[in-house]
Amino acid sequence: MNKPAKSSPPQATGEAKETIPADLAVEIRKMAHELSNALEVIVQTSYLLGTVGLKEPGSEWLRMLDNGVNKAMDINLALRNYVKENSPS
Repeated sequence: MNKPAKSSPPQATGEAKETIPADLAVEIRKMAHELSNALEVIVQTSYLLGTVGLKEPGSEWLRMLDNGVNKAMDINLALRNYVKENSPS
């Protein structure tokens, strides 16, 4: 069974790629940087909590915290990459 062909991204069809205005990109980068700083505090605190040998349910809560922080860090990185790839500079 053949898979349906995927549609081409706009860049591949010759359409102009819209970019994020430079001033807006700068503000988004600043906010993403501040988010990274806040997440770093949470990551370090989570690490320190992991060194004290929490009992259940605390250890499960710590795993939940770690999972949430990792997702937030991935989203923040994706945001930063998107801005970088879609803004003039």
